[in-house]
Amino acid sequence: MDRGNNNYTERIITDKNEGCKPKEIINTHVNIAGIEMKNPVTTASGTFGSGMEYGEFVDLSRLGAVTTKGVANVPWPGNPTPRIAETYGGMINAIGLQNPGIDTFISRDIPYLKQYDTKIIVNVCGRTVEDYVDVVTRLAETDVDMLEINISCPNVKEGGIAFGTNAKAIEHITSEIKKCAKQPVIMKLSPNVTDITEMARAAESGGADALSLINTITGMKIDINRRCFAVANKTGGLSGPAIRPVAVRMVYQVRHAVKLPIIGMGGIACAEDALEFIMAGASMVAVGTANFNNPTATVEIIDGIEEFMKKNGVKDIKELFGCVE
Repeated sequence: MDRGNNNYTERIITDKNEGCKPKEIINTHVNIAGIEMKNPVTTASGTFGSGMEYGEFVDLSRLGAVTTKGVANVPWPGNPTPRIAETYGGMINAIGLQNPGIDTFISRDIPYLKQYDTKIIVNVCGRTVEDYVDVVTRLAETDVDMLEINISCPNVKEGGIAFGTNAKAIEHITSEIKKCAKQPVIMKLSPNVTDITEMARAAESGGADALSLINTITGMKIDINRRCFAVANKTGGLSGPAIRPVAVRMVYQVRHAVKLPIIGMGGIACAEDALEFIMAGASMVAVGTANFNNPTATVEIIDGIEEFMKKNGVKDIKELFGCVE
C-alpha cells in the first residue's frame, strides 16, 4: 500500500439500508505540528512494537499514525524478569525499554511501516542528552514523520533522576533535540510530578512542537503468597483504565497552560474514552494497554468516533477539540 495516497480529507458514512447512497460526510483529519493524519488515533509506545506484531489483526493503513516502541542509540536488554504484573484496572510493567537499537530499527522497522498509508512517529529513549541527540540525528534523514521523546528515562549523569521530573532538564533536553531534529518533536510528559503544567511550559520554552501525556504512573504490587514483589524491579509503570481519570485531568490542565497540540493517552479502551480526551483538549489520542487484550482496539475506536460524529451531527472532529470548558 502506498503511504502517499493520504490526500483525501473526508470520509463518507453510508447507511446500510440505503446501499451506497452517501448519507453524511464527516472530516476526521487532524494536523499535529504540520503533519496531517487521516484520523486522531495512534498507538502508545511500547504496546504495539513497530506494527509487525499486529499486522495480521489490524490494517495499519486505517490508523492515523503508528507510534513505535522506544528506540535507543544502542540495543537495550531491559530489566530482569518478571517484568509485567496484572493489577485491578490495569497492569504494571518494568520492561526497561528493551529494544534492538537504532541500526536495526532503520534497516528493519522503517521499511516495514513504509508499506502502509499511515504516519510514522518514532519514540526515542536515552540515558543522557547525548544519547537522545545521537538517535534524533540518525533519524533526521529517514522517512519518518514525527519524533516522540520519552523523558521518563533515568538521567544517568544526574544520579538516575528522570529527565521528565525536572523542568530545567526538560527545557534543556528539548532545546538540544530541536537543534538537530528534522521532524517535529513531541515531548512525552511524565505524570510523576507535582505540577504537570510546569513541565509542559518547560517543554514549550525548549521549542517542542507538541506534547503527549501521560506516561505511566509509578506503582507497586506485592505477591502476598510468595511474599515478594510482583516484578523484579520492585516498582513499575501503572497503565490501563485505572489511570484514565488522572490522564484526562492532566490533558485538560495542560491544554489551558500551553498553546501546543496534545496527544492524550492513559487507559483508552473504547471510543467513549478517546472522546473524553479529545473534549478535554487533546487533538489526537494514543491507545496502549488495550492493545494487549484486544488487538483490534485501535480500529474499533476509529469506527466508534465516526459513529459518534454521525449520530451527533458533528461534521468535523475539530468541533470536539477542547469543547468542555
